[in-house]
Amino acid sequence: MSSESPILQVPEPTDNSGNSGQDDLIYQQHEVEDDGYDNPEDAIPQRLKLDLRGSRVDLDRDTLVNLPESLLIAMFPNGLILGGNTEEEESDGRRQRRHDDDLDEDDEYEDHSRDSVGGIEEQVNYVDFDPHCLDYVLRFYQYAREQHEKSNTDNNTEEGGDQDSSERYHQQLAAATATSSVFYPLLTKQPIIVLREELEYFCVPTNGSTTESTITSPEKNKKNGGIDMVQLKVACGHHLKQHDQIFDALQKNISRENNIAEQHLIDMLCDAGFMRDDRWGYRELEPMRTCVVSMALVLLKTTGPDNHMATAQKLLLFWRKPARKCWWDGTTNEIQGQKVRLWARRTWTLELALV
Repeated sequence: MSSESPILQVPEPTDNSGNSGQDDLIYQQHEVEDDGYDNPEDAIPQRLKLDLRGSRVDLDRDTLVNLPESLLIAMFPNGLILGGNTEEEESDGRRQRRHDDDLDEDDEYEDHSRDSVGGIEEQVNYVDFDPHCLDYVLRFYQYAREQHEKSNTDNNTEEGGDQDSSERYHQQLAAATATSSVFYPLLTKQPIIVLREELEYFCVPTNGSTTESTITSPEKNKKNGGIDMVQLKVACGHHLKQHDQIFDALQKNISRENNIAEQHLIDMLCDAGFMRDDRWGYRELEPMRTCVVSMALVLLKTTGPDNHMATAQKLLLFWRKPARKCWWDGTTNEIQGQKVRLWARRTWTLELALV
């Protein structure tokens, strides 16, 4: 990675339909020919029923499509497939059976989403995603809306009683849009910085017996004085989870490689709303994986005595365009009485959301 660019831009998915980016991950399973009846509410339900690892969550469509793009990609890596009209599916099925009497049960199953059950209105979509992470994001979105409404109320109060404050606010608004009208949303909506980390780790014991029986037969391995790798991997995950300061790992990487561009990245994020000693708002081990997923959201600073608008304008480039940065680090730790070499592959995803 070159020192000039601390983050790599993720290319936007090709959209041949001409629709806005917020609908890229939500589409219909079957297109229905125009028959003169136009009711978009029948095409996509206003409330979607999700099952997140056993937890039932009902989300309205507007809330879902306004979630951070990086979060939607993690929740629906293959897209959210909404079932088509039930009667039309049955009619299509009868026509298909007339042409192919040998259609087996597996082929019939392919006509429906593998991750959903029921008609389009009652469809339950099963999502392999931690509900606590989604809850953290939704609660922060609600907090951001409240802060934005409070800010608008305060500005209206100042405009009625303090002419100088009103003039300063309008000067900031004019300065934000002087270069380009694309910066106008920074003052009309509440911008949020979204930072997500996927930490994939690999543990290598530096002593002890590590044979095939380590994994296949833990009891036999213990008798031989070996290491239970399954338990060790979980213990290593909890060890990494406890080290939850956001910038610690990147700061160590900067000290090791003297990467100035990465230092500029930290400075920019701290100028925009983060604190240098901030901790992840959400940080949990993924089930059945040696991976720790973390998220942190902060309100983007756009006004104030330090004039944060220049930094805010830079971060607006990441609205609906997540950017990624990946690096490796290795440490030696004593875990469960064993010296373990921990290799971690950290992937940061940075983007801006507007509510």
